[in-house]
Amino acid sequence: MPLPRSRSASQQHPANPDPRADPEAARAAAVALLARRDFASAELRAKLCSKGFEEAAAGQVIAELVARGVLDDRRFAEDYVNWHARRGQGPIRIAAQLRRCGLPEELVDAALASGPDWHALARRARSAKFGRQPPATWADKARQARFLQYRGFSSDHIGAATGANPDVD
Repeated sequence: MPLPRSRSASQQHPANPDPRADPEAARAAAVALLARRDFASAELRAKLCSKGFEEAAAGQVIAELVARGVLDDRRFAEDYVNWHARRGQGPIRIAAQLRRCGLPEELVDAALASGPDWHALARRARSAKFGRQPPATWADKARQARFLQYRGFSSDHIGAATGANPDVD
C-alpha cells in the first residue's frame, strides 16, 4: 500500500498571499531601485510592473513614497534637466527624454524653464567641440548646426551659437 504524500507548503497554507500582490515586497523592490538612482513615479511604476508586481501593489507603494516625499516628479525633472544640461544636451532632447519617463507636459515645461540659459549652453557646446572661432564657411556652419541639432538645441539656439542667420549674411 503506498504511503500518503505530504502536502507541499503552498497546499498547507492556501491563504499565503501572492508575492506579486504583496505591497511590502513591492516597497522593498522600489527602495532597492531608488537606492541606485532617482526615478519618476511613472517610470518606477513601470519598472515594478516589469518585475512582476501587480499594478495595485505598485500603485500603493508609489502613492506611499510620494506622500513621504521620497518620490517627487518635480524634483526629478529639475535634477534631470540640470544633469543633462551640464553634459551639453539641449532642451528638445531633454524634453523628449523626460516625456519618455512619463512626466506630464507641465512638469517638463517648468523644469526646462528653470534650467540654464540655453543660448549660452549652445555656444559653450559648439566652442567645446569646434573651438572658439565662429564657423567661417557655410559648410562649417552646417556641420556645427547638425551637431547642435543632434544635441537637442532649437534653431534659435543653433543660430545664436553659429552665427548662421541667413538674413544677416
